[in-house]
Amino acid sequence: MIERTNIEAKLRKQRSRSQNADSVDKLLSELLAEAKAEHRIETTLSSGNEDVTNDFNIDLLESDKVYHIDNIKKICIDYRLRFLDSRYFKNEFPEEAISKIKRLEDEHNIELSGFKVMAPSKLFRLENPDDPLLFAPIGNGYYYLIHKWGNDLAPLRKWLVLPFKSLDTLLFSTFVVSLLITYLYSFTLEDNDQFLSHFGLLFLFLFKSVVAVVIFYAIPRGKNVNEAIWNSKYTK
Repeated sequence: MIERTNIEAKLRKQRSRSQNADSVDKLLSELLAEAKAEHRIETTLSSGNEDVTNDFNIDLLESDKVYHIDNIKKICIDYRLRFLDSRYFKNEFPEEAISKIKRLEDEHNIELSGFKVMAPSKLFRLENPDDPLLFAPIGNGYYYLIHKWGNDLAPLRKWLVLPFKSLDTLLFSTFVVSLLITYLYSFTLEDNDQFLSHFGLLFLFLFKSVVAVVIFYAIPRGKNVNEAIWNSKYTK
């Protein structure tokens, strides 16, 4: 009788030709260690720790990826972004980001923590792929950029959010919008000696109306200017 073929035995025999038992055990150990490292990193990213300084080997860092908190704050305010602890980030972190963290940990012989994410506000509530950046603190107000993923921001975003940069820009924008609306309505005014006074009264009325609309829109929705929200996990 011809014996039936045990495919598992054939597979094991084929493996033994290219790998010995020690190399298999070593491979399994490496895979297990890698899985544990990934799980620890994901747990650290989701739990977060705000008061942490990582003991990087400065000589191994890429200088073009080191940013001071003042630079980060300026960009967040200009583009209406948030810079928050990674635990507030609602999306999943890509595998490439996890891999870069592991590589950094191996190179510097440390376990990283205290991760921060720079991204639009909506990414801390909804799933959306717009341009998040992952940082790790170095110390003395400096952060190291680990990974950027997703799409770039819209080219006009800086100008579209400019009115919300600060209270001054919001007030100025309200003034300009009111002036433009008044100018459009001015064509209905009679061109006489009282034109300027009528124009001024119409402007004041429209200015108060625009301010009321801004307040009505902002307050119920908890909106705030960029300078107040760039590192806040509460206000919108």
